[in-house]
Amino acid sequence: MSTDNVTVEGNPSVSDAFADADPYAGSYESSEGTIYNVGGGDWDTILAAPEGEKERLVVNMGPQHPSTHGVLRLILELDGETVTEARCGIGFLHTGIEKNMEFRSWVQGVTFVTRMDYLSPMFNETAYCLAVEKLLGITDQIPKRASVIRVMMMELNRVSSHLVALATGGMELGALSAMIFGFRERETVLDIFEAVSGLRMNSAYIRPGGVANDLPADGEARIREGIKVLRKRFTDTSDLLVGNSIWMGRTSGVGYLDLTGCMALGITGPVLRATGLPHDLRKSQPYCGYETYEFDVITETSCDAYGRFLIRLREMNESLKIVEQCLDRLKPGPVMVEDKKIAWPAQLAIGSDGQGNSLDHIREIMSESMEALIHHFKLVTEGFSVPPGQAYAAIESPRGELGCHVVSAGGTRPYRVHFRDPSFTNLQAVAAMCEGGQIADVIAAVASIDPVMGGVDR
Repeated sequence: MSTDNVTVEGNPSVSDAFADADPYAGSYESSEGTIYNVGGGDWDTILAAPEGEKERLVVNMGPQHPSTHGVLRLILELDGETVTEARCGIGFLHTGIEKNMEFRSWVQGVTFVTRMDYLSPMFNETAYCLAVEKLLGITDQIPKRASVIRVMMMELNRVSSHLVALATGGMELGALSAMIFGFRERETVLDIFEAVSGLRMNSAYIRPGGVANDLPADGEARIREGIKVLRKRFTDTSDLLVGNSIWMGRTSGVGYLDLTGCMALGITGPVLRATGLPHDLRKSQPYCGYETYEFDVITETSCDAYGRFLIRLREMNESLKIVEQCLDRLKPGPVMVEDKKIAWPAQLAIGSDGQGNSLDHIREIMSESMEALIHHFKLVTEGFSVPPGQAYAAIESPRGELGCHVVSAGGTRPYRVHFRDPSFTNLQAVAAMCEGGQIADVIAAVASIDPVMGGVDR
């Protein structure tokens, strides 16, 4: 290389020559003398790599939101268009949720966990509440209506989460119509969530002991109507992409990971079921009464991005089957455990101004007795105590096994809460899926994993 891309210090003859050659070169005085900054260079004279070494290019894909389902950084080493090494850089979305929960009551913890995997809030809440209920020893005391509502809300959430996976995956590969269809259908589910809980996302609806409030008067009718709309519109995405030669060209054989690789890395969810193994915790380790529902575990054997796409497409229809069974099973009854030392003392009502305590419930508390008012205040502000111990509860989220480990020291706050989030575990598969493939296939492979960085960076 030429010597003009240097900083020259204290040599008048050399500095004068450079100043004459480059009128834009700046200079400043220092204790060492005059400093001249000279730019430029003869880049065509850069030496080639030593013999026997390949030229390599290291690029950062991200951290960004498009094409990476969250703030994910991928460090790729390239040999031309071929990925020779792929590594994940995480932590850009870290929220400290698990640590924050140590300073909040057990019920307040729900408002934190619902924000981890923000596409699956109902699953985060359920896993946490099941673990807390194990510690409290009230698993068998949860009202049947509350369990049915939990299952129904989770399956609707599974549909909305898969719709985002299909929509964003289509967008990243250029299928913009698939993106429009996916988010259009998701609105139907979010409208139901808003009608039931008052919020479209992060609703903190599922609470230890049951759910925050019962379905609204027109809740069942709205859900049945939503199912009809969803079933009719699901065909738009399948007609567009299933068997589409362009879509298959971008996904078939891409992001390959077989059963051996999944077992070695602890991969679960659609990525695992795309290898042909029908592993689903709703069947193998039932919870919330899933053993009493009729549905199929969807599998494929292609071990690639296209197989995972087909699984999510078919799983949405299975979820709607479960929701219909839930609607048929809904019988009048309480939606919160009877123990008043645990039951959240609120009867929520959704009015024109949003969600809040119903006025009738407030009047009852205020007029009943001073002791009732004190108990209400104490339970809301301090919370209930949980016996010392630890418990683990696992459920089948849209991305795989979502587990919650809670530890209690006997107080009104958790001693420790830790989640086994499938997005975090499944990201280990990036290197196995991408190395040896084309750089363009990295996008399809990551999209087929469907990671949500809110769950990764808890």
